[in-house]
Amino acid sequence: MSIAASLNSQSVTTKTISVVVPIYNEVESLPHLVQAIATVMQENNYTYEIVCVDDGSRDGSVPLLKKLAMERDDLRAIFLRRNYGQTPAMAAGFDQAKGDIIISLDADLQNDPVDIPQLLAKMDEGYDLVSGWRKDRQDNKWTRLIPSTIANLLIGRVTRVTLHDYGCSLKAYRAELLADINLYGELHRFIPALASIEGAKIAEIPVKHHARQFGSSKYGLDRTFRVLLDLLTVWFMRKFLTRPMHAFGYLGLIMMLLGTVLGLYLTSVKMIMGQAIGDRPLLILVAILFLAGLQLFGFGLIGELLMRTYHESQGRPIYRVRSTVGESKYFQG
Repeated sequence: MSIAASLNSQSVTTKTISVVVPIYNEVESLPHLVQAIATVMQENNYTYEIVCVDDGSRDGSVPLLKKLAMERDDLRAIFLRRNYGQTPAMAAGFDQAKGDIIISLDADLQNDPVDIPQLLAKMDEGYDLVSGWRKDRQDNKWTRLIPSTIANLLIGRVTRVTLHDYGCSLKAYRAELLADINLYGELHRFIPALASIEGAKIAEIPVKHHARQFGSSKYGLDRTFRVLLDLLTVWFMRKFLTRPMHAFGYLGLIMMLLGTVLGLYLTSVKMIMGQAIGDRPLLILVAILFLAGLQLFGFGLIGELLMRTYHESQGRPIYRVRSTVGESKYFQG
């Protein structure tokens, strides 16, 4: 069933809601965040759960999260075996979430849970994904804001999904949409682009953004290069996910055709003009073009087989859960 066809007249605010929070070394922020989420959800009478995924923290987040999960009936804690990264942590939370609507946000208190009702209200207009836009970002201009602005423009141009803020973790999704998306690498920031491949309706609204109160940022310069590589992956998926032969096959055929034309030219030089061609660089180019063309054509065929494997048998997850503590009980706040 398509995403568009999955919409129904029931308001999203009457459905069960899972709030997914990936955590890595946020022991100071954690109790404040959990309470802030619970307060917003209860004040708005939402039926909800909080799913916290600890991504191999080493600062005391693990014992604190276990304690909170055993004390609260709205919190479930997932502990990964090691630090996998934000994308696998979010994927683990999405897989474990039981709600019809899933909200994601960071654990550093820079996203504000107060904005959750706005996201849900926007979803009531018929959207499958609503993304937050940190219109007034409280980050360093040179190290975070300017690079992020450039990245958003580039991502929008390549993916053709125009958002002001791809990097904002505060988003709302329909659960059936996430069920159709597999996350790898750093693809969590590209979920809107991946969702557009599935035909989702996407919206963006301004949300609050606060300066970091505790700890330090987990992002470094190496993230920029990972994002660029994943951007190429998303571009390829958008254009050639179901037809990889169109990418590799066309290029392979062009190279083989060019090699054939040049080969015929050299053959005529040898046979008709009687000139030697063994010491000509063009002969090497002909061989390279033809062999490279055959290889690319073979890549296209392999890509077609992998594409069918991808669609017909979903593989194993990109994370391993060590343990799960607590079982949330949905309740009306």
